[in-house]
Amino acid sequence: MTAPTPGNPEKTAVRAMFDRIAPRYDLLNRLLSAGTDVRWRRRAVDLLGLGPDARVLDLCTGTADLLLEALSRSPGRRGTGVDLSTQMLVRGAAKVRSQAGSRGQLAAGDAERLPLRSGLFDGALVSFGIRNVGDPVTALREVSRVLKPGAPLVVLEFSMPAGLLGVLYRFYFRQVLPRVGGLISGDASAYRYLPASVAKFATPEAFQALLAEAGFVELSRRKLTFGIAHLWRGVRPGETR
Repeated sequence: MTAPTPGNPEKTAVRAMFDRIAPRYDLLNRLLSAGTDVRWRRRAVDLLGLGPDARVLDLCTGTADLLLEALSRSPGRRGTGVDLSTQMLVRGAAKVRSQAGSRGQLAAGDAERLPLRSGLFDGALVSFGIRNVGDPVTALREVSRVLKPGAPLVVLEFSMPAGLLGVLYRFYFRQVLPRVGGLISGDASAYRYLPASVAKFATPEAFQALLAEAGFVELSRRKLTFGIAHLWRGVRPGETR
């Protein structure tokens, strides 16, 4: 089994990898992060700050955990999750049906060419997915296209902390995580790709510059759990409709 190239992931390899690990994906997320990923997603939705009747996009939705967190905040919210992996979407669809009903929709699609009309959403989210996109700036421009003027985007992604914590984190990421992930998922290559892709991903400052290059304004970022992850927020230019 092959994994995508860290720092330059190929679409077909990304799709195939996530299709393979989909059956154990949610379990491993909870286990390997000790539930921290749930708190991070809540923080992302908090930072987005949408109203009760907003329509939200969750890009690289996976099994739709972040979309469901956003929809859970109000019975008037609606949302769409987009992902490359069919098997991830199959598992996400079952959760969406049981937890959000018709308020949530999932669609197979490429982040760099979204199958969505322009100006549709009041806000957008991306969690742990932008580093798996071959051309992040193109994907971010696509997100901007489907947002209404003045609408926000929040990105949640891993980062490498500094200092002693960084040393310990790298040991866990490179030695422990691939072994546990490979044992449970049956796909060691996927869980070797994870730390390698984080190491190749843009620094927090560099990713904020990519958001600016894609046209987002009012940029800010927040460190999570001593820098293990970051949240970035930007706004599509223009007045809110």
